[in-house]
Amino acid sequence: MNKSEYVPLVELTRGPIVESTHYGTLVVSDASGKVISSFGEPSTIAFLRSSSKPFQALPLVERSGMEHFGLTEEELAVMCASHHGTDDHVRVVSSLQRKVGVGAEDLLCGMHTPADTPTANRMLLNHEENTPLRHNCSGKHSGMLAQACLGGFTTADYINPSHPVQQIIIQTFSEMTGVPVKEILLGTDGCSAPVFAIPLVNAAHAFALLADPSSLPEPRQSALRRIFAAMTTYPNMVAGPTGFDTALMTVGRGKILAKGGAEGYQALALLPGACGEGSPAYGITFKIADGDQSKPERARPVVAIEILRRLGALTDEQVHALFPFAPRPLHNWRHIEIGEIRAAF
Repeated sequence: MNKSEYVPLVELTRGPIVESTHYGTLVVSDASGKVISSFGEPSTIAFLRSSSKPFQALPLVERSGMEHFGLTEEELAVMCASHHGTDDHVRVVSSLQRKVGVGAEDLLCGMHTPADTPTANRMLLNHEENTPLRHNCSGKHSGMLAQACLGGFTTADYINPSHPVQQIIIQTFSEMTGVPVKEILLGTDGCSAPVFAIPLVNAAHAFALLADPSSLPEPRQSALRRIFAAMTTYPNMVAGPTGFDTALMTVGRGKILAKGGAEGYQALALLPGACGEGSPAYGITFKIADGDQSKPERARPVVAIEILRRLGALTDEQVHALFPFAPRPLHNWRHIEIGEIRAAF
């Protein structure tokens, strides 16, 4: 990490001074690849982490996997999700798996406590057994298993980078981002699947194409439109009741797609017209340098809301509806206002 790549994006004040600063890099691109705005260095290379999930699901959709297995748009949304492990998420992932002919025992994502606190507390109190279905990436992994079944490939070790499913995914990702396969840096995600690192500017362009794929040939164009519609129609599948991505897409009324990733990565896609009549599609990616590890995350939502407000994609009323995530006053335990969290760019 080169510190010069990052600039102040979020400040927390106390009294008259800035007490803490989150640094990061932000890029806004249109569907032609033109950089509309940036803060920090647009060529900063970062792992997309879970922000890449719409593109990891893309090969299944454009190869008619939805029709082959009879999958619903809600099931497509959960394939692109970092869901919170609620019973509703388990219901949809289980339905997807039944149609494909796989089960929880086939998942190689591991297992963790559900991110949804009420669900986790209930399971603890009732001594309910946890399963990989509640892992936040179980939808993505189920989608990869579906790709394996569709292609007639083995479902064993489907997350190995040399597996045909992963080879198809990285080739598709390369085509969407314009980064040659040999230049995509590979890592291993928290769910054990391959994860990609590319320049932020290339990722922003890909998300602009997700919002406006009209320059792309079929069947990719229709597949991208279908993914955008599924995620924005079923935002609760993409995160959960307290998730920022879910809240933003709900407030965005189908015009804004949001997909966060671990360690402070965030991607946004805005439909043509989302910023006013005649506005083009935009793709936005940014990375918080320190990983934004506070719970709940405090930097990413502030940056996302502020850039969307400035672009005209969010009205004051919509920003107000996102108050728990937006720039706002800060209070201590006695509810005395002691400062604020605000955008620094």
